[in-house]
Amino acid sequence: MDSLERVRTALVGERPDRVPCALGFFPQSLFSSEDADELFQTDVRFVQFAPPPGQDRFLEYLESLPPGVHVGSRTQLQTYHEWDYRPERIATHAPRGLQALADHVTQLLPRITATRRHAHLAQHVQRLHAQGLAVAGSPPHLGGELFEAAWRMRGFSLFMKDLLKQPELVDYLLDQLAALAVESAELLAEAGVDVLLLDDDVAGGRGLLISPEMWRRFFKPRLAQIIEAGRRSAPDMLVFYHSDGDFTAVLADLAEIGCNVINPVAPDCMDAAAIRKTFGGRMAMWGTVGTAWAWDRGTPTQLREEVRGRIRSLGRAGLLLSPAYDLDFAPRDNVAAFVQAVRDFG
Repeated sequence: MDSLERVRTALVGERPDRVPCALGFFPQSLFSSEDADELFQTDVRFVQFAPPPGQDRFLEYLESLPPGVHVGSRTQLQTYHEWDYRPERIATHAPRGLQALADHVTQLLPRITATRRHAHLAQHVQRLHAQGLAVAGSPPHLGGELFEAAWRMRGFSLFMKDLLKQPELVDYLLDQLAALAVESAELLAEAGVDVLLLDDDVAGGRGLLISPEMWRRFFKPRLAQIIEAGRRSAPDMLVFYHSDGDFTAVLADLAEIGCNVINPVAPDCMDAAAIRKTFGGRMAMWGTVGTAWAWDRGTPTQLREEVRGRIRSLGRAGLLLSPAYDLDFAPRDNVAAFVQAVRDFG
């Protein structure tokens, strides 16, 4: 099997020739400007919408920072810049009424349907497919398509109050965000990506940040709308859903609306073995490996044993192994040990 066949086989719940792996669910640049998935020859590559015009000065500023200054994902920073995300002023400047919010949203939502933003996607996917690689892509979003983008635009405390006291305002905001994600999902599907990456941190380490009932009221139907839109153009496209923390309470809902794979299934938050027992191959897992401490402070031997244990407990079907936490500070030796362990034990 090549990587494309391997990933598709695993994510539909079947057993590939070996367990595939990735280093996350977005491009990783860990040790240089090189793409880390390319460097370590993992099974997945990622395509992205082009950044908007008008960011030249901001990009020059990022490039001017000394090598020792850690700023996180530059793609994420470019997104924050495009959405004019300034958390320090949201608490005092968040629009209070529906009309004010509508004006605010109109100014901030990115225009991803402009041809220059997506014209390259199909050719990029074709090039990667020609190399036998699986391709994943995500809509441009402010941390997440729905929950995270909404609270960043409103401020977390205010948005949580909105959910209880101003549901009509929440509905309006989420409808605009869902419409943006629908457009993005359609464009990614038409470009031929194998996996649509949807991302929304709705949980903490001990469970959802809102009740399951509230999640079902506000977020489930809009997430279903995004998935349905993508599948109209690409019926065989796989759908991936990411949330940090423990989102076990909505796994059955995610399966119901068409999610094929969940991420990251962090071992200190979620019970991967119990999920496998409940859902079997209906819910593939992408992640499962390591705590934040293990990646940043652990040893290569510990990461190898973690990989061996995950394969032993979860089986080889319905599994794509990747770090369950970001690799911003992970030593290169730990990453190399992880990739080699997947090849040795998978």
